[in-house]
Amino acid sequence: MDLRKITEKVTVSPQIMVDDMVAIRDAGFRAIICNRPDGEGADQPSFEEIETAAKAVGIEARYVPVQSGMVKDEDVDALGTALDEVQRPVLAYCRTGTRSATLWSFHESKKRPMPDILAATKAAGYDMNGVARRIANGGRTPTDTGDAHFDVVIVGAGAGGISVAASLKARKSGLNIAVIDPADIHYYQPGWTMVGGGIFDAQSTAKTMGSLIPKGVHWIKSAVAAFEPGNNAVILDGCRVVKYDRLVVCPGLKLDWAAVEGLEETLGRNGVTSNYRYDLAPYTWNLVQSLNGGCALFTQPPMPIKCAGAPQKAMYLSGDAWSRNRALKGIDIQFMNAGGVLFGVKDYVPALMEYVDKYDATLNFFHNLISVDGPAKKATFRVAKPDTAPSEVTVEFDMMHVCPPQTAPDFIRVSPLADAGGWVDVDQATLRHTEYDNIWSLGDVMNAPNAKTAAAARKQAPTVADNIVADIAGRSPTSAYDGYGSCPLTVERGKIVLAEFGYGGVLKPSFPPFLLDGTKPSRAAWFLKETLLPPIYWKAMLRGKEWMAKPEKIKVAAE
Repeated sequence: MDLRKITEKVTVSPQIMVDDMVAIRDAGFRAIICNRPDGEGADQPSFEEIETAAKAVGIEARYVPVQSGMVKDEDVDALGTALDEVQRPVLAYCRTGTRSATLWSFHESKKRPMPDILAATKAAGYDMNGVARRIANGGRTPTDTGDAHFDVVIVGAGAGGISVAASLKARKSGLNIAVIDPADIHYYQPGWTMVGGGIFDAQSTAKTMGSLIPKGVHWIKSAVAAFEPGNNAVILDGCRVVKYDRLVVCPGLKLDWAAVEGLEETLGRNGVTSNYRYDLAPYTWNLVQSLNGGCALFTQPPMPIKCAGAPQKAMYLSGDAWSRNRALKGIDIQFMNAGGVLFGVKDYVPALMEYVDKYDATLNFFHNLISVDGPAKKATFRVAKPDTAPSEVTVEFDMMHVCPPQTAPDFIRVSPLADAGGWVDVDQATLRHTEYDNIWSLGDVMNAPNAKTAAAARKQAPTVADNIVADIAGRSPTSAYDGYGSCPLTVERGKIVLAEFGYGGVLKPSFPPFLLDGTKPSRAAWFLKETLLPPIYWKAMLRGKEWMAKPEKIKVAAE
């Protein structure tokens, strides 16, 4: 917990946790104001969880959510109302504390001299000079000049962003590169499926962000508010401006928990879980271990989602655990898929069907989760089969694993970089923006028709790096991305179906057939692809090279 006092009555902080509540009370706070929308981060407790914990120790809690970098006049008014109504001192929090400090600055600008505001926020560790410029500019952030300038700016420090930074440094070491990301922790999110299956522990999937930013690359610990590509500018939380010669956009995507009615209120309780959230993956395993009978639902929303195999991997690993503890016969496994097929590349379906049959799972296609009643343990699905009028069906459950709907982040969807669907609009081969020649994108946020997987990002990163270096040299693009993606579908402990494919579902096997036939369940790749993957993942990003292409490379990277 990092408390940063602005005045005697108002303190701000980065994200707080439920376990912090007693310490917050003991520090003398009478009220908490949450400025971070639910579902913004994969390691974030909901406001309801925070509010419940706060009430238990006698602290009032208010919800004044603000989209990252999008502080509006009505948000400032809402903060003012909350401050007027609650007892002081108050603790306001968001992801990093910047939004809370920004809200306070705008609120106080109506009655307090700007130098006093800048001094108070600076003492708390926040630079509000950008806010001052916005106020002086009539509510708009000027971008003709910036607070910093870099040769290459990378938005997002996930697998794609760090890999591109390392790849660029490996190709052109003198580049002045900045990575923008507000997160303190970098997560190996594919590992959360294994946490939910009792194979990994959650802590093994997390590393500090600072330990992974490549040497010589600047880390700007902030959220992006907006893009102004006409001025080669990125606007950050706090209204600061970063200028660039070339921009790479790879912030990942947004888990839209709120799109399912009642889901946020029941996550982590009432038997409702998801391996798509860091703190809930262990709850999945707890539910699996304790379930001896009843109905277990596993949901998959409409595409696109990251790692399309993850929802069914949760089902397979759960089925395997129930088979091992002999509870399987008493459990009714139902896979509720909004799509019409088990897996998008048909070559891998027969091998997966062996395990659907082994676990006696029922496949329900065209079933899209629309609401959850956690206390009643009921889930409602919209059924939209071809040539059939849409209908709704409600199913009772004892356990439910939910894969949430997923979209591009809000600041991407409203930006000039987005296509009509809200995704960054790129050429699918060069990954260069279709309109802005000095912008590239990769990872889950761009609109190329490939699978959204970490394996895809590790192929895209060198493509983007090669093409940026070529552009700096005045040459045409030199590399092309072929749509490669892979999904190691863990069908039981010790066995996977290794799906590897490119654009259009073309198979792209990376192992020789004598070692591994990816269309069949295999033990050969378990050790290489799953057990060793976290260290390979992190080391490969820092090296800026392709990885996981051959088994001998995997062994070297893991040493």
